[in-house]
Amino acid sequence: MSAAPEYELDEEYNYPVPPPGGWTADDLDRLPNLPRRTELIDGSLVFSSPQTTFHMRTMRLLENALLEQASDELDVFREFSIKLNKRNRPEPDVLVVPIGADTGPKSTYLKPEDVVLAVEVVSEDSEERDREVKPRKYAGAGVPHYWRVEENDGLPVVYVYELDPALKAYVPTGIHHNRLKLTVPFDIDIDLTAINRRRPATE
Repeated sequence: MSAAPEYELDEEYNYPVPPPGGWTADDLDRLPNLPRRTELIDGSLVFSSPQTTFHMRTMRLLENALLEQASDELDVFREFSIKLNKRNRPEPDVLVVPIGADTGPKSTYLKPEDVVLAVEVVSEDSEERDREVKPRKYAGAGVPHYWRVEENDGLPVVYVYELDPALKAYVPTGIHHNRLKLTVPFDIDIDLTAINRRRPATE
């Protein structure tokens, strides 16, 4: 006998019932009252759990550092979706894109060919998606760079991957503790121990 759930739904709660074949990427723009940060994976809606302080601070650290270090031809998006195909529209935590990828103030997603780097900060409920499902889909769509960020003793550890275009698969290029220093997709130098710093260090 299964245990009773630890939560109850209101009698008037209406959950979205998928159509035959599942939801499509465009449905995310039409479905009412979806929770913030709803993703579409293989035609199924995926809802995120409440964000942890580690997750929030890691995104802030990476977003600020990438904005500071990227060239004028690049921009950094946070929590913005990519329409990979009809049945998949994930929402990476941080993205680096060309300036021209911004198609206007009402745009709700990016195309995969416009993404230079996708970053996922792993949460307890997203481990399998961030370690296996999403990197496979990003690579298949041609996203050239992928970072997976894990927590270790309160600090971010960054696992860096680069696309092998012939295989349409990612190749691991390094595991970075304390400091993330790279030359691709551009020169990057991030102090990962600064996760709790509210403002960039002044020289």
